[in-house]
This record gives sequence, structure tokens and C-alpha cells, in this order.
Amino acid sequence: MKTLIAFYSRADENYFGGAMRYVKVGNTEIVSGIIQELTGADTFKIEMAEPYSPVYMTCIEQAKQDLRKKARPELKEYMDSIDGYDTIILGYPNYWGTMPMAVATFLERYDFSGKTILPLCTNEGSGMGASERDVRRYAPGAEVKTGLSILGSAAAESKEQVRRWLSANGLL
Repeated sequence: MKTLIAFYSRADENYFGGAMRYVKVGNTEIVSGIIQELTGADTFKIEMAEPYSPVYMTCIEQAKQDLRKKARPELKEYMDSIDGYDTIILGYPNYWGTMPMAVATFLERYDFSGKTILPLCTNEGSGMGASERDVRRYAPGAEVKTGLSILGSAAAESKEQVRRWLSANGLL
């Protein structure tokens, strides 16, 4: 069984429990790094060809517009194939109650039939939102398991929570 960690993460100005703070590495990337360390899985960073603004309030407005338009932002690069993977850990922040539209771009590009997707969502209290349902919609044929919601401001301290989730899903 081969596992891929595909994740969208945003650095720059971010929201942490009521305050804005600049970060060099986004929360989802931090958790994805923990997963990679624990599992040795391959990683792929989902990046937009034209990234959102580094200013948090502008970024979330751009993300809201993309969600309303059902946009599929072009990605900076694409994987040749996901055929060699049985399990995909799909990481993303919660933007407006679901995943960023760049993640939908990624999901709709590949055939996930017969694959298992484990959603991982970083947030500051909004949980998974509708993202698990949306993953099922954008990746028909995949078995989408119960996701893991990680408080973004606690991403760096999430190793034990991640370990338990990976273990429960047979990845450790």
C-alpha cells in the first residue's frame, strides 16, 4: 500500500485564535510534515499558479469569491498520475466552511476510483465544515474516511493526535 500526502497550505499573514500573525510555513504544511515524518509517505503541495494575497483579509475575500463562482484555479504544477497510490491523505485549511477551490481543481483532475482519501483540515475552530462531503463529490469512486480536524494554532503540537488518527486508519 502506497500513500500520498497531497496538501494545500498558506503561509504569510494568518489568523490564530483572534489575532493575525505572519508565518513562514502554513499550518497544513506543518501537519503534513508530521504525517510525512511518521509514515514516510510521498508528498505533493497543491499550489495555485496565481496565489491569493499574502494579506489575510484580502486572501479570505479572494477565496470567498472563488467559492461563490465555483472557480477551479489553475495549479502551479500537477502530478503526472496518482495511479501508484492506494491512499491519499488530503490536507487543506477550512476556507468558508470547506476546502480551498484549488483542492477541488486537484481532485477533479484525477481518477480516485478504488482509492481511499483521508481528509485533514486545519482551522481555528470551524472544524471540517462541509469538506468531507465536498471531497466525496469531487472525487467520485473514492472511499472518503472520517477526517481529522486540527486547530491551526496548535499544528506544531499535533503529533500525538495525528499519530492516533493514522493508527486508527491502519497507516502506522
